Amino acid sequence: MSKRTSEAAKARIAAQREALRKQDQRRRVTMIATIVVVVVVAAAFVVWSVRQGASEKVTGGLAAATVQEDGTVVMAQPGVTTPVVDVYEDFQCPACKQFEETSGATLKNLAAEGKAKVAYHVITIFTQEPTKSNSLRAASAARCVTDGRQWLAFHDKLYKNQPSETSSGFSVDQLITWGKEAGVTSSGFDDCVRKQGNVAAHQAYTQQVMTTQKLGGTPTVKINGKEIDSKVAFVPSDLRDAVVNAAKS
Repeated sequence: MSKRTSEAAKARIAAQREALRKQDQRRRVTMIATIVVVVVVAAAFVVWSVRQGASEKVTGGLAAATVQEDGTVVMAQPGVTTPVVDVYEDFQCPACKQFEETSGATLKNLAAEGKAKVAYHVITIFTQEPTKSNSLRAASAARCVTDGRQWLAFHDKLYKNQPSETSSGFSVDQLITWGKEAGVTSSGFDDCVRKQGNVAAHQAYTQQVMTTQKLGGTPTVKINGKEIDSKVAFVPSDLRDAVVNAAKS
């Protein structure tokens, strides 16, 4: 190979390498830009949702709450049977925590105003660890609370102290402490939480709900049996309108 040919080949190789470098750089820039857009949009949605949620606070006393035999908790004024708002949730689910922070007060107010019968259905959707065990411990502990008003307070404590999806949390000691802070006074509460004896019943209920309700995830909110869009559920004013309109139909 002549010197001129060798230099030409080296030049081609160098040009190809430079083209590949620029192409790889463009891909990285595109990827970073896409990630930034996704993060910004997600952050904007969260801020917007929280701001929407801030427009409504619990305005007065709560409606009566009763713990059902299957673990469902119903919140309603005496005699109110419709519209029924079913909330399917998992104490370990971050989106459920956001829903509670955004629209939880709206549900409490609607029930207190006699405009809805709200039913909380706690299930476990996670199959991987540590989220699965975290969820099971919390749900089992919640079943140790037999007073409806105390259950609601404990429910709120669990979301406020929800562990991350990558860490073990909801320890039995924490659950007992939060139960007492929520006003649970039952002498058997501590022992019930430590033994985690409600796990099997909770798992059976989860299976039943997942089979009969065909849930795609949590939180799922249904009004009179019809699932509503998350864009409605996460906006307090829209959620209120949906419930009020359901009462008219």
